[in-house]
Amino acid sequence: MKIFRTLLLTSALLVHAVVISATEIPSEKKMLLSLDDCIRMALKTAPELGEAQADIDLTASKLGEAQAYRYPRFEMTALLGPAPGARREDFLRTDKEFAFKELTWFAGTDATLIQPLYTFGKISENMKAATHGIEVDRSRKEQRSHEIALKVQEYYYGLLLAREMKELVLEVQETLDKAREKARKLIDQGSDSADELDIYKLDAFTGEVSKYREEALKGEALALAALKTRLGLPIDTPLDITSQRLFTVDVEAPPFEALVQKANERRPEFHQIAEGLKARSALVEAAKANYYPDIFLGALLSWAYAEDRDRIHNPYISDQFKHLSGGVALGARWKLDFGITGAKVAAEQAQYNRLLSTRDYANANIPLQVRKFYLELKEAENSIAATKSAYTNSKKWAVTALANFDFGVGPAKEIFEALQAYARMRGAYFQSIYNYRIAWANLDYATAESLQSLAK
Repeated sequence: MKIFRTLLLTSALLVHAVVISATEIPSEKKMLLSLDDCIRMALKTAPELGEAQADIDLTASKLGEAQAYRYPRFEMTALLGPAPGARREDFLRTDKEFAFKELTWFAGTDATLIQPLYTFGKISENMKAATHGIEVDRSRKEQRSHEIALKVQEYYYGLLLAREMKELVLEVQETLDKAREKARKLIDQGSDSADELDIYKLDAFTGEVSKYREEALKGEALALAALKTRLGLPIDTPLDITSQRLFTVDVEAPPFEALVQKANERRPEFHQIAEGLKARSALVEAAKANYYPDIFLGALLSWAYAEDRDRIHNPYISDQFKHLSGGVALGARWKLDFGITGAKVAAEQAQYNRLLSTRDYANANIPLQVRKFYLELKEAENSIAATKSAYTNSKKWAVTALANFDFGVGPAKEIFEALQAYARMRGAYFQSIYNYRIAWANLDYATAESLQSLAK
């Protein structure tokens, strides 16, 4: 029974320990959900998608910031404070002494308006980088959606597998109960084909099967709890699934080459890398733009007023406490940093080169991933046929052994061996169907088909 126990433990371990939400949602009726319903609900409540959307919003804000640099920037400084008094007649005096009693108050404002005209790509390239960055984050969100759909399918089919294993244990236990009842009847009738030793063996085997039944019940409860958690439901929510049995689908997998082509066309990772390369290329150009000046149109307005100061109307003399001046000019601002710009360009170029390596890795490994899932599907299909034939024959063996025991012509040992073989092969059959469904789910994930049916 070691292999039987392993299968039961496998079904229990198909789900992971997860944190259960403490929020309680009252429900009077049991929720009955199909696989598509579960995926839709998980996509609505998944915190990972909320994080991904926040990343999109953050990158969109960076795009808004880059766009804002195209518009004029206005800066104003206002001052209010004491100023010495001054009269016209004191203009040529060089011995006028400072006196506190002659202090007055002044108010002044300096305002500048800068309109960028040409920045050699600093603004446009950062806008381009942010635009492609948004597409990167959207692709990353789509990728997480496919991962969530795959995880829901693992939990959903894991629950079905746990229930199939539970039913198998109950079936074996029922057969053992019938065999024990028959053995006790033969002993009471004084038959030589059964003795107390057979009763002891049957009781020992029944106790072992009871242990497996408890493990199967635990696996079912854990699988259901994991599914509820993935759907964002409290642990005490009445929930069940519409599917009753694990079954295969009468669909033939497309050729491997077609699957790879579909993966190359649809996988969000490829779109993510392509947009990321465009964003990184724009950031490299934006960093190089710092080698060049910014051309701008500037306007200046300066005003100051003091009560006890006479205004001097002389273009060669400016009174910082009482004046009005302004103007418009074409300007250039150029910052030389002796190596800092070059280092920033090198850093952005390194990030671009890193993404090129990521693209090469994806080009090599995503087709390998598709092949792995494709071969797993073919293996599962063959295993289903083989284990079905094996458990069917072992079932016939068990029925024959039980009938022989009933007629008093067969030993109880035959029942144990037949039931062990039946349980092992029947469990392997269910495991093969589970592997088959998960292989299909993995293929859908690898070719970005996971959410296609939900959109129909």
